[in-house]
Amino acid sequence: MSFQTQNKVELHLHHEGAAPPDFIRALAKEKSISLEGIFDENGAYSYKDFWDFLKVYEAATECLKTPRDYARLTTAVLENCAQHGVIYAESFISPDFCGGGDPVAWGEYLHAIQEAADKAEKDHGIVLRGIVTAVRHFGADKAKQTSLCAAQTAGDWIVGFGMGGDEKFGTPGDFAYAFDQARESGLRLTSHAGEWSGPEEVRATIRDLKAERIGHGVRAIEDADLIREIIDRDVVLEVCPGSNYALGVYPEWSAHPIQRLRDAGVKVTVSTDDPPFFHTTMTHEYEMLAKTFGWDEDVFKEVNIVAANAAFCDDETRARILKKLEA
Repeated sequence: MSFQTQNKVELHLHHEGAAPPDFIRALAKEKSISLEGIFDENGAYSYKDFWDFLKVYEAATECLKTPRDYARLTTAVLENCAQHGVIYAESFISPDFCGGGDPVAWGEYLHAIQEAADKAEKDHGIVLRGIVTAVRHFGADKAKQTSLCAAQTAGDWIVGFGMGGDEKFGTPGDFAYAFDQARESGLRLTSHAGEWSGPEEVRATIRDLKAERIGHGVRAIEDADLIREIIDRDVVLEVCPGSNYALGVYPEWSAHPIQRLRDAGVKVTVSTDDPPFFHTTMTHEYEMLAKTFGWDEDVFKEVNIVAANAAFCDDETRARILKKLEA
C-alpha cells in the first residue's frame, strides 16, 4: 500500500502556513505586492531560523486581504491535503489575519473559508474543521479579542481554540483569560508548547491553560515526571517531525523523540505544521517515519485512530472518520 493513498488524520496545520508558494506569488502579482526576500532562488520560502520564519510567514499573509482570498487558499490547501490521503484535518485560523480581529469581518472570512471547505468535502472527500488561534507574540490583550471571536463563532465547524507563535513571549498563564473564555463557550483547547522551550513550558500549558492537546510537546521527553503527567491526564501530542527537523529543533530525523514518546505510552499524532515552509507533506512524514523508525501500515493506523479520537469534531463526524480508517 502506498503511504500517499493511506487514509490520514491531521490535527496540526496552520491555514496560511499551508499556502503553496506559487499561490502566494500569484496573489502578490494580482495585488502588486512586493514579496522581496521571502523566497529563495528555487521559489521556495526562505528563512534563517524560527524567528525569521515567523516574519516570512506574516509577510506572506499580507497577500491574503479578503474573504475571497481565504476561500481560494482553503481550496488550494485542501486539494493538496487530499492528494496525500488526508481525510480529516483541523486547521489553525486566526482572526488577527482574517479581518484584523474585528468580529464582523472575522465572520465574513469564516463564512468564505467554510463554504470552500464544504465544496472540497464534496469534491475530494476531505473534512475540515477550524481551530481559532491566538498569536502568542501579539500579546494577551489580542488573545482575549481572538478568544471572543472564537466564542462568538463556536459550533459544529469552529471546534477549538489554541495558540501559536513565539513560545518565548510571556508565560502560558498570561493567556489564561482567553483560554477560559473559549472553554466556557464549549470550545476544546490546544496550545503550542515544548518546541523551543523545555518541559516546564508544557507543564505550565497543561496546568494554566487546561489544554487537552499540545502542539509539538516533544521536549516533554526530557522530564520523566512530565511524561507520567501527560499520560495520567490523557493529553495528546500533535507531533510534527518534519517541522522540528527543518527548524533545527533536532539535527536529524533519528534524533526525534516521537518513537520514545510512543514507547513511553504517550498518545502521539503526526502532522505537517506548515508543509510548504518545511518542504514536507503527510506522505513525506510517513515515508520518513517508516524509514527512520520502521513504522508500518499498522502503526500508522493506530496513530490515526488516536488522532481521530483526539479530534475536536462532533461524535457523528468522528464515527465517519473512524469508519474510513478501519476500512
